[in-house]
Amino acid sequence: MSSLDEKLSKVRLIAMDVDGVLTDGSMIFGVGEETKIFHVHDGLGISVAIVAGIEIVWISGNVSDAVAKRAEMLGIREVRQGVGDKGAVISQLIESRGLSKDEVAFIGDDLNDLPAFEAAGVRIAVGDAAKQLKDIADMVTHRLGGRGAVREVIEAVLNAQGRWEQSAAVFIDRQKRRKEGTPWRAQ
Repeated sequence: MSSLDEKLSKVRLIAMDVDGVLTDGSMIFGVGEETKIFHVHDGLGISVAIVAGIEIVWISGNVSDAVAKRAEMLGIREVRQGVGDKGAVISQLIESRGLSKDEVAFIGDDLNDLPAFEAAGVRIAVGDAAKQLKDIADMVTHRLGGRGAVREVIEAVLNAQGRWEQSAAVFIDRQKRRKEGTPWRAQ
């Protein structure tokens, strides 16, 4: 097992930035509303992670109704928006859940994510992240932010734990049994 796989095998919580990680960082503004584009591969990966018992937390410096709506669609229970110090949030999550630092991964893309990198045990930068993050990351994704990078991380974590195939199969089985017209969620 590689040292990265060893680190990923311990992860129980994956926290991530939103803009630049779950989106490509673009912001589209219309009259009275902000629009964000999320990649469906990331959404499905998040759903599989939730099925596997990996907690997913979104931490954003911005506040956006679009983020809250997407999180609700995916069944994400913890979304922190308008956060100045993401490292403090990571420390709170570790303490409140009784986790060790090694059980928490953070996915980031830019300088404002450095405090979270310092607080998390596993540091992951998306493929188009700032050099400062890539230089200290345990893992740099091949995929770019908003283009499947989160899915790549989740597959790597669950593969390191030997649980990707089983968790994906459970997710697929649950999707087959859901009622037509109901939301696509991990439950």
